[in-house]
Amino acid sequence: MGATNTLGRLASSLFHEGPADPEFSPCLDVPNGGVLLGVPALLSMGLLRHTGKYFQLPRGYYGLESIFLLLALMALARLKTIESLRYCSPGEWGKLLGLDRIPEARTLRAKIHLLTRDNRAVQWSGELSRDWMGMFPKSSGVLYIDGHVRVYNGNQTELPRHHVARQRLCLRATTDYWVNAMDGQPFFMVNKAVDPGLLRVLENEIVPRLEQEVPCQPSLFEQEEDPLIPRFTLIFDREGYSPDFMDRMWKRRIACQTYHKYPGDDWPESEFQEQEVFLVSGHIVKMKLAERGTFLGGKIWVREIRRLTKSGHQTAIISTDYKRDLTTAAAAMFARWSQENFFKYMRENYNIDRLIDYSTEDIPDTTRVVCPLYREADRDVKKLAARLGRKRCECNGIVLCDDIEPDKVIAYEERKQDLLEEIKTMEKALEDLKACRRDTPKHVMLSDLPPEDQFKKLGMKSKYFIDTIKLIAYRAETAMTNIVRRSMRHQDEARNLLRSLYATEADILPDHENNKLTVRLHQPANRCSAVTIKKLCWELNATNTKFPGTDLQLLYELVS
Repeated sequence: MGATNTLGRLASSLFHEGPADPEFSPCLDVPNGGVLLGVPALLSMGLLRHTGKYFQLPRGYYGLESIFLLLALMALARLKTIESLRYCSPGEWGKLLGLDRIPEARTLRAKIHLLTRDNRAVQWSGELSRDWMGMFPKSSGVLYIDGHVRVYNGNQTELPRHHVARQRLCLRATTDYWVNAMDGQPFFMVNKAVDPGLLRVLENEIVPRLEQEVPCQPSLFEQEEDPLIPRFTLIFDREGYSPDFMDRMWKRRIACQTYHKYPGDDWPESEFQEQEVFLVSGHIVKMKLAERGTFLGGKIWVREIRRLTKSGHQTAIISTDYKRDLTTAAAAMFARWSQENFFKYMRENYNIDRLIDYSTEDIPDTTRVVCPLYREADRDVKKLAARLGRKRCECNGIVLCDDIEPDKVIAYEERKQDLLEEIKTMEKALEDLKACRRDTPKHVMLSDLPPEDQFKKLGMKSKYFIDTIKLIAYRAETAMTNIVRRSMRHQDEARNLLRSLYATEADILPDHENNKLTVRLHQPANRCSAVTIKKLCWELNATNTKFPGTDLQLLYELVS
């Protein structure tokens, strides 16, 4: 099974020595050897940063660096679950880490359980988030906030139902609120088993954290000198539309930007002018834009920006970022789809929605949840209101024509009278149901629910840990994508090229005398890809990265 370091494993087992140091030997045609190209990017994104501060393992054969590096390389190689290791050659994967073999899935799960016994994974993720904001201070000044519904199909607990837009169903799920940069790269996530709504999560949890962590905020002196300068800008969808919330945020000098939920009448087309808008991706597009000032909800003056599409539709945006110019504000709002693309990509490639373990945790008894009786009353009201609407349409559709035959007039009057009486009865029933709904409290404490309606939340300790490693892998892949795109004609294929590169075979050739570790890649299928890979190798070699736990400098080359 690839376990050739018998003495080292025996010493770790009997004498609790270890961990084993990586020791490379010449190997040819190692499967997934191309994934080693991601090591410099993973290290630059903080894979092994702060690990000694927040994590520790008892002495054993596998050390912290090997475990973290294995999990990150698995993410890049699209091994989406720990159980995927059961179908991989442990000895071949061990060659990628300088070990005789990688741990079994059961052993790796045990290591993860030891690493996530307390709240250290959340603290580590927060530390990395602050580092990422410091690395990209310009992108952290404009932040996208959105909720992602993560469906739960198990039977450990009866979670509340959420509307899943991508499936158009109400399913048992939890909600993750993500904070991303303008280019879609993630900073951190807040999980809510009981979803209080975007505005409450923003005001109570996300904004206080951002006030402490966002770099390059204007000082109090700068804020007094310029009363229109914001500390940072939050961008979200229509769910966060609230004049009261935007007013409260601006009092804290935080700008908000979202779509106008009630835009009113269209503006004259003569107000719109064609503008060149520079997108975050570097592309330049032309948009017809117009701007006015709007006193929103009798609370606060906002900028209202509208875009006129070719079909004549006007998309309305409201913003309290008074310093940003028209085209930049429009680009920031319409680039919000980068966050949606991030969710889709992470679901498909990194399996971000999957559970890591099947543990559950108690929810505080003081948590406010929707009352089941209120939910039933609300469902009955909506159902009867829909039936009443259809019945009214049916009644209005019966029209007495001028040329109708006399013998059909009586039938018309009888049918019309029957429908009117039925509508009147339904209206009375609807009023009674609405009165019942008004008398039923909408929210109750979790402890007040009947035992059969109480539930627990899914365990998040292991998931925070694995998701953080996946975020590091995604950021590393994005950094490599930005390098690859410089020499590609079809830039949309950059990630496809990297995915194929991670799965390709490679030769691993250590040179212990000169402290070098050469990863030699095989030729790709076409010349264009070969040119791109050579430039990528040159960029990675310039980082002078040493393989973790060794003095060997990584060198990448393509077989000529």
